[in-house]
Amino acid sequence: MMLEIITHQALSPALHGFFTRKGGASSGVFAGLNCGMGSSDQESAVIVNRERVASAMYALPEDMQAVTQVHSADVVAVEVATEDRPRADALVTATPGVVLTVLTADCQPVLFADLEGGVVGAAHAGWRGTLDGVLEATVEAMIDLGADRERITAIVGPSISQAAYEVGPDFMDTFMMADPDAQRFFAQGKGDRVQFDLPGYGVHRLRETGIGYAEWTRHCTYADPDRFYSFRRATHRGEADYGRLLSAIKL
Repeated sequence: MMLEIITHQALSPALHGFFTRKGGASSGVFAGLNCGMGSSDQESAVIVNRERVASAMYALPEDMQAVTQVHSADVVAVEVATEDRPRADALVTATPGVVLTVLTADCQPVLFADLEGGVVGAAHAGWRGTLDGVLEATVEAMIDLGADRERITAIVGPSISQAAYEVGPDFMDTFMMADPDAQRFFAQGKGDRVQFDLPGYGVHRLRETGIGYAEWTRHCTYADPDRFYSFRRATHRGEADYGRLLSAIKL
Protein backbone atom coordinates (compact mmCIF):
# COMPACT_ATOMS: atom_id res chain seq x y z
CA MET A 1 0.00 0.00 0.00
CA MET A 2 1.30 3.43 -0.92
CA LEU A 3 1.74 6.19 1.61
CA GLU A 4 -1.10 8.67 1.98
CA ILE A 5 0.13 12.22 2.50
CA ILE A 6 -2.19 15.13 3.23
CA THR A 7 -0.89 18.43 1.89
CA HIS A 8 -2.24 21.98 1.73
CA GLN A 9 -1.83 24.35 -1.18
CA ALA A 10 -1.15 27.26 1.19
CA LEU A 11 2.16 25.62 2.18
CA SER A 12 3.25 24.90 -1.40
CA PRO A 13 5.79 24.78 -2.90
CA ALA A 14 7.46 23.80 0.38
CA LEU A 15 7.74 20.01 0.50
CA HIS A 16 5.50 18.97 3.36
CA GLY A 17 3.00 16.41 4.49
CA PHE A 18 0.70 15.22 7.23
CA PHE A 19 1.28 11.48 6.89
CA THR A 20 -1.63 9.16 7.63
CA ARG A 21 -1.22 5.60 8.94
CA LYS A 22 -1.52 4.09 5.46
CA GLY A 23 1.43 2.41 3.77
CA GLY A 24 3.45 1.40 6.81
CA ALA A 25 5.14 -1.79 8.01
CA SER A 26 3.66 -1.98 11.52
CA SER A 27 1.03 -4.52 12.55
CA GLY A 28 -1.52 -5.13 15.31
CA VAL A 29 -2.81 -2.02 17.03
CA PHE A 30 0.01 -0.13 15.28
CA ALA A 31 -0.98 -1.37 11.81
CA GLY A 32 0.34 1.08 9.26
CA LEU A 33 2.84 3.93 9.36
CA ASN A 34 3.59 4.20 13.08
CA CYS A 35 6.55 6.58 13.41
CA GLY A 36 6.74 6.70 17.20
CA MET A 37 10.04 5.33 18.49
CA GLY A 38 8.62 5.77 21.99
CA SER A 39 5.80 3.32 21.35
CA SER A 40 5.97 -0.39 22.18
CA ASP A 41 5.89 -1.26 18.48
CA GLN A 42 8.74 -3.31 17.00
CA GLU A 43 11.67 -0.96 16.55
CA SER A 44 12.51 -2.48 13.18
CA ALA A 45 9.03 -1.64 11.86
CA VAL A 46 9.22 1.94 13.09
CA ILE A 47 12.62 2.36 11.45
CA VAL A 48 11.19 1.12 8.14
CA ASN A 49 8.26 3.51 8.48
CA ARG A 50 10.52 6.48 9.14
CA GLU A 51 12.67 5.50 6.16
CA ARG A 52 9.55 5.55 3.98
CA VAL A 53 8.69 9.02 5.24
CA ALA A 54 12.24 10.23 4.54
CA SER A 55 12.03 8.87 1.00
CA ALA A 56 8.71 10.64 0.44
CA MET A 57 10.36 13.85 1.62
CA TYR A 58 13.25 13.29 -0.81
CA ALA A 59 15.61 13.03 2.13
CA LEU A 60 17.59 10.55 4.19
CA PRO A 61 16.48 9.48 7.69
CA GLU A 62 19.41 11.41 9.15
CA ASP A 63 18.01 14.60 7.58
CA MET A 64 14.90 14.37 9.77
CA GLN A 65 15.05 16.41 12.97
CA ALA A 66 12.76 15.53 15.87
CA VAL A 67 12.29 16.70 19.44
CA THR A 68 11.36 14.97 22.68
CA GLN A 69 7.84 16.33 23.01
CA VAL A 70 6.87 17.44 26.51
CA HIS A 71 3.71 19.58 25.99
CA SER A 72 5.69 22.79 26.41
CA ALA A 73 5.93 26.13 24.60
CA ASP A 74 9.63 25.58 23.86
CA VAL A 75 10.97 25.98 20.32
CA VAL A 76 14.29 24.78 18.88
CA ALA A 77 16.03 26.57 16.00
CA VAL A 78 17.73 23.93 13.84
CA GLU A 79 20.78 24.65 11.69
CA VAL A 80 21.83 21.04 11.02
CA ALA A 81 19.81 17.88 11.63
CA THR A 82 21.25 15.68 14.39
CA GLU A 83 20.27 12.54 16.28
CA ASP A 84 19.77 14.67 19.40
CA ARG A 85 16.15 15.22 20.35
CA PRO A 86 16.00 18.25 22.65
CA ARG A 87 13.04 18.60 25.00
CA ALA A 88 10.73 20.96 23.12
CA ASP A 89 7.52 20.95 21.12
CA ALA A 90 8.36 22.98 18.04
CA LEU A 91 11.18 23.44 15.56
CA VAL A 92 12.12 26.13 13.05
CA THR A 93 14.84 26.26 10.40
CA ALA A 94 16.21 28.38 7.57
CA THR A 95 18.44 25.54 6.34
CA PRO A 96 17.38 23.90 3.07
CA GLY A 97 17.19 20.12 3.26
CA VAL A 98 16.51 19.83 6.99
CA VAL A 99 13.24 17.97 7.53
CA LEU A 100 11.36 19.19 10.61
CA THR A 101 9.11 16.53 12.14
CA VAL A 102 6.55 16.23 14.92
CA LEU A 103 4.50 13.27 16.15
CA THR A 104 0.83 13.35 17.11
CA ALA A 105 -2.13 11.09 17.88
CA ASP A 106 -4.95 13.62 18.56
CA CYS A 107 -2.86 16.72 19.37
CA GLN A 108 -2.44 19.33 16.65
CA PRO A 109 0.44 18.98 14.19
CA VAL A 110 1.04 22.47 12.81
CA LEU A 111 3.27 23.21 9.82
CA PHE A 112 4.47 26.76 9.12
CA ALA A 113 6.13 28.38 6.12
CA ASP A 114 7.39 31.72 4.86
CA LEU A 115 8.81 30.64 1.54
CA GLU A 116 9.90 34.11 0.46
CA GLY A 117 11.79 34.52 3.71
CA GLY A 118 13.18 30.99 3.53
CA VAL A 119 11.93 29.80 6.94
CA VAL A 120 9.73 26.85 7.91
CA GLY A 121 8.49 25.48 11.21
CA ALA A 122 6.64 22.56 12.80
CA ALA A 123 4.85 22.36 16.13
CA HIS A 124 3.21 19.72 18.32
CA ALA A 125 0.33 21.54 19.99
CA GLY A 126 -1.78 19.68 22.51
CA TRP A 127 -4.16 21.58 24.75
CA ARG A 128 -1.45 22.44 27.28
CA GLY A 129 1.11 23.60 24.72
CA THR A 130 -1.49 25.62 22.86
CA LEU A 131 -2.68 27.29 26.04
CA ASP A 132 0.89 28.01 27.13
CA GLY A 133 1.78 29.63 23.78
CA VAL A 134 3.71 27.14 21.64
CA LEU A 135 2.10 28.44 18.46
CA GLU A 136 2.97 32.06 19.18
CA ALA A 137 6.49 31.02 20.20
CA THR A 138 6.96 29.23 16.88
CA VAL A 139 5.91 32.33 14.95
CA GLU A 140 8.35 34.49 16.94
CA ALA A 141 11.17 31.97 16.42
CA MET A 142 10.54 32.08 12.67
CA ILE A 143 10.68 35.87 12.71
CA ASP A 144 14.00 35.66 14.55
CA LEU A 145 15.31 33.64 11.57
CA GLY A 146 14.15 36.24 9.05
CA ALA A 147 10.50 35.39 8.37
CA ASP A 148 7.94 38.15 7.91
CA ARG A 149 4.90 37.84 10.17
CA GLU A 150 2.39 38.66 7.43
CA ARG A 151 3.92 36.13 5.03
CA ILE A 152 3.74 33.19 7.44
CA THR A 153 1.23 30.46 6.66
CA ALA A 154 0.26 27.91 9.33
CA ILE A 155 -1.78 24.78 8.68
CA VAL A 156 -3.20 22.60 11.46
CA GLY A 157 -3.24 18.97 10.38
CA PRO A 158 -5.33 15.98 11.50
CA SER A 159 -6.39 16.49 15.12
CA ILE A 160 -9.16 15.39 17.44
CA SER A 161 -12.36 17.29 16.64
CA GLN A 162 -14.75 18.94 19.07
CA ALA A 163 -17.34 16.18 18.65
CA ALA A 164 -14.85 13.62 19.96
CA TYR A 165 -13.11 15.69 22.64
CA GLU A 166 -15.18 15.42 25.83
CA VAL A 167 -13.66 17.01 28.92
CA GLY A 168 -14.71 17.81 32.46
CA PRO A 169 -15.51 21.12 34.17
CA ASP A 170 -12.06 21.32 35.77
CA PHE A 171 -10.49 21.31 32.31
CA MET A 172 -12.70 24.17 31.20
CA ASP A 173 -11.95 26.10 34.41
CA THR A 174 -8.21 25.81 33.68
CA PHE A 175 -8.78 27.46 30.30
CA MET A 176 -11.09 30.14 31.62
CA MET A 177 -8.56 31.23 34.24
CA ALA A 178 -5.78 31.47 31.66
CA ASP A 179 -7.78 32.73 28.67
CA PRO A 180 -11.37 33.92 29.22
CA ASP A 181 -11.77 34.32 25.44
CA ALA A 182 -11.58 30.52 25.11
CA GLN A 183 -15.17 30.03 26.31
CA ARG A 184 -16.56 30.02 22.77
CA PHE A 185 -14.51 26.90 21.99
CA PHE A 186 -16.47 24.83 24.49
CA ALA A 187 -19.90 23.32 23.81
CA GLN A 188 -22.24 21.69 26.31
CA GLY A 189 -22.02 17.90 26.47
CA LYS A 190 -23.81 15.32 28.61
CA GLY A 191 -24.32 16.26 32.24
CA ASP A 192 -21.41 18.38 33.45
CA ARG A 193 -19.23 17.38 30.49
CA VAL A 194 -18.22 19.80 27.74
CA GLN A 195 -16.79 19.38 24.25
CA PHE A 196 -13.56 21.27 23.47
CA ASP A 197 -12.67 22.49 19.97
CA LEU A 198 -8.88 22.08 20.04
CA PRO A 199 -8.17 22.81 16.35
CA GLY A 200 -10.60 25.72 16.36
CA TYR A 201 -8.81 27.17 19.35
CA GLY A 202 -5.44 26.57 17.71
CA VAL A 203 -6.46 28.38 14.53
CA HIS A 204 -7.82 31.24 16.65
CA ARG A 205 -4.52 31.60 18.50
CA LEU A 206 -2.61 31.52 15.21
CA ARG A 207 -4.77 34.21 13.62
CA GLU A 208 -4.36 36.40 16.70
CA THR A 209 -0.60 36.48 16.05
CA GLY A 210 -1.21 38.47 12.86
CA ILE A 211 0.24 35.90 10.47
CA GLY A 212 -0.91 35.84 6.87
CA TYR A 213 -2.98 32.66 6.85
CA ALA A 214 -4.09 29.92 9.25
CA GLU A 215 -6.45 27.01 8.67
CA TRP A 216 -7.28 23.45 9.81
CA THR A 217 -7.41 20.61 7.28
CA ARG A 218 -10.60 19.42 9.03
CA HIS A 219 -9.49 15.81 9.46
CA CYS A 220 -10.51 14.24 12.80
CA THR A 221 -8.08 11.65 14.13
CA TYR A 222 -10.62 10.03 16.45
CA ALA A 223 -13.35 9.57 13.86
CA ASP A 224 -11.29 7.90 11.12
CA PRO A 225 -9.43 4.81 12.45
CA ASP A 226 -8.49 3.62 8.97
CA ARG A 227 -6.40 6.73 8.36
CA PHE A 228 -5.32 8.07 11.74
CA TYR A 229 -4.01 6.97 15.11
CA SER A 230 -5.80 8.35 18.15
CA PHE A 231 -4.73 8.21 21.78
CA ARG A 232 -8.28 8.81 22.98
CA ARG A 233 -9.79 6.17 20.72
CA ALA A 234 -7.18 3.64 21.82
CA THR A 235 -7.98 4.47 25.46
CA HIS A 236 -11.71 4.03 24.89
CA ARG A 237 -11.07 0.68 23.23
CA GLY A 238 -8.84 -0.48 26.07
CA GLU A 239 -5.83 -0.94 23.78
CA ALA A 240 -2.43 -1.16 25.43
CA ASP A 241 -0.73 1.38 23.14
CA TYR A 242 -1.28 3.47 20.03
CA GLY A 243 0.62 4.61 16.95
CA ARG A 244 1.96 8.07 16.26
CA LEU A 245 1.39 10.06 13.08
CA LEU A 246 4.30 12.03 11.63
CA SER A 247 4.05 15.47 10.05
CA ALA A 248 7.01 17.01 8.23
CA ILE A 249 8.16 20.07 6.28
CA LYS A 250 11.39 21.21 4.64
CA LEU A 251 12.70 24.00 2.46
